Amino acid sequence: MNTSIASEIARAAASLVVEEGLEYGPAKRRALKQLALPARTALPDNEQVEDAVREHIALFCADTQPSELLALRRLALVWMERMAAFRPHLGGAVWHGTATRLSDIYLQLFCDDCKSAEIALIDHGIDYEPQTLSGLHGKSVEALSVGSPVPELKTVVGVHLLIYDLDDLRGALRPDARGRTPRGDLAAVRRLLLEPNL
Repeated sequence: MNTSIASEIARAAASLVVEEGLEYGPAKRRALKQLALPARTALPDNEQVEDAVREHIALFCADTQPSELLALRRLALVWMERMAAFRPHLGGAVWHGTATRLSDIYLQLFCDDCKSAEIALIDHGIDYEPQTLSGLHGKSVEALSVGSPVPELKTVVGVHLLIYDLDDLRGALRPDARGRTPRGDLAAVRRLLLEPNL
């Protein structure tokens, strides 16, 4: 793969992630079209895009992104506490520190009974939309999606509760390609809020 083309795609995708709130996959595909590259052009991996996102944030959003990330992590904690019975883990950009006001929150729930999380939302009178998202290891997973206000940002963000069997928790905490923990539990998110530079 031509590294300069990969870098160009990653930078274009990063701009779409930060400025429009796209997820990495759709951002890479749109970047390919924007750059008028052939559809068969090899795409950069997610690590390259994440590096480009961090560069983009440092260049263009350094004054706003830290407070936006903090607000999203606080909201994630609220939802994790609300869904504590289902062993919630925070993943995605909010966990990794690359989220902006346009980012959604992704919580993985590990349930003894897959319907129990849905019943909990119904019991709390929370409207949700069931859908299928890409989850652990790129496999499709059922999700319950909620629009949740972020008062500090004067916006509403998507909170996606990805539903897994309890057995899936074992493989969920394996380090990623860079040796980082790919998601964090309630205690880890509380630590992040106390020490954001972790």
